[in-house]
Amino acid sequence: MLSLQGARSKYLKMLELQLTKAGVHVSMNGIELGLFANRIAAICDEMGAILRRAAFSPNIKDRLDFSCAVFDRSGGLCAQAAHIPVHLGSMAYAMADVVGGVEWAPGDMMILNDPFLGGTHLPDVTVIAPVFVDQTLVAFVVNRAHHADIGSDAPGSMPLSTDLAQEGLLIPPMKLHNRGEADPVVLGMLGQLDSAAVVGGSGLHGDFAAQVSANLTGLKRAIALIEESGGVKAFNQALVELNNYAEQLSRSALSDLPVGRWCASALMDDDGAGTQDIEIQVTVSVDESGVAVDFAGTSAQVAGNINCPLPVTAAAVYYAVRCLLPDEAPQCGGTFRPITIAAPEGSLVNARRPAAVAAGNVETSMRIVDAIFAALAQPLPDRIPAASQGSMNNLAMGVLGGWHYYETMAGGAGAACGQNGAHAVHSHMTNTLNTPVESLETHYPLRIVRYAIRHGSGGDGEFKGGDGVVREFEFLEPTAVTLITERRRHRPPGAHSGGDGMAGQNHLNGALLAPKCSLKVATGDRISVATPGGGGWGKP
Repeated sequence: MLSLQGARSKYLKMLELQLTKAGVHVSMNGIELGLFANRIAAICDEMGAILRRAAFSPNIKDRLDFSCAVFDRSGGLCAQAAHIPVHLGSMAYAMADVVGGVEWAPGDMMILNDPFLGGTHLPDVTVIAPVFVDQTLVAFVVNRAHHADIGSDAPGSMPLSTDLAQEGLLIPPMKLHNRGEADPVVLGMLGQLDSAAVVGGSGLHGDFAAQVSANLTGLKRAIALIEESGGVKAFNQALVELNNYAEQLSRSALSDLPVGRWCASALMDDDGAGTQDIEIQVTVSVDESGVAVDFAGTSAQVAGNINCPLPVTAAAVYYAVRCLLPDEAPQCGGTFRPITIAAPEGSLVNARRPAAVAAGNVETSMRIVDAIFAALAQPLPDRIPAASQGSMNNLAMGVLGGWHYYETMAGGAGAACGQNGAHAVHSHMTNTLNTPVESLETHYPLRIVRYAIRHGSGGDGEFKGGDGVVREFEFLEPTAVTLITERRRHRPPGAHSGGDGMAGQNHLNGALLAPKCSLKVATGDRISVATPGGGGWGKP
């Protein structure tokens, strides 16, 4: 039997051999670097566990609509948990601008949701805490969570908006805590939110308090890691090593791609404000310097709320390229150094303030991935899957002054060479869950009448696309409802002559609804959401 020491030696040699083959050179012992990377990632995992357990809303504790990460003192990404790609990629792109130029002190916590200053859309609220050791700023711990009520006039705070001001309370970067003391001005601003439960007396609503608690845990674990790593200097050097390793690993993997330039496009169904077939054009270029993604030719920003701030677009690009990298590639800034992004200002994927953006985060980001994958499928036909459902199937509802509910729904995943697509899963830019029926019916005046696989909705092919779901809601009291969905007009395309997935459909009491609509329902009314299937791969 191999001894522990022998196993360690064998693993070291194997790791060093892998690094050498990949052209990766680090000065740290491979085991030490691996342990450091996993320990810093574990901080993010524990923060997420705390946030989930401490939160009150099903949106966070059941759907897991949150993300956690650690950044260095300059706002560079150090580690992130396997949470939500659109949250994490946008934070990685924008955090340096958010934390730069701020006078930080121990005990501070910053809060923000401004999509044009490092956020995504208003319901996603970010809380940032600086990590100090011996009065020296070393890092930041950060979490972002989706709040179903952020003060919009539409319950669920996902309205069919045409201006950012219609989407809820705008929170620019400001100190929620100042040297350990909650700021009464910020608390008063949060008190403007409609739900009576959001702020009571001097205490924050439970979900905000859960975000603060997650950061407090992250601070403790980060300080412990810094001290056990040998202090601030050693910790910073380890971060340099980790990012250099990640960059070299990323460049090595991307060097296997053929050199060239490939173009593709994809269409959004509509913007909810009268414009249809809105085009995303992308050119993906690969050379010895890395991967360049250019959105020249993309439609101009629109009146409806499917516009993207640039960090959301960056998140989709990072995700798509990350799918080409080895599983073991660290989730840090070095991994993304070989990627450059260009997007015309004022376009759908780099909108100007005050464009409405509530659905850009959840719908347009998905189509950006579809477009990039369509470009990459040209040089990599056996590595890129067919299109997945391409929508998060957003359903927001409630009663102003009362309850608010928000959910995204699973669909079919695209098939790939050698593999059928998965049924009933969240794919690409979302990594949430459907709210469990028991939780939904416990918390809200709703009943789930049907929840099933939408059999046959996946595209046909040598490998079949995954099926979507059917989820039918019955309302137990009059309710305001907003639906923001995609892939209702344009089906998720198959690959290699595979069949397209079925388009989704939304119904009220059996009558077909528009893909994006806002309506009032009565007691006993039923809304059914049938989500798209994934595309098939190869000839049937």
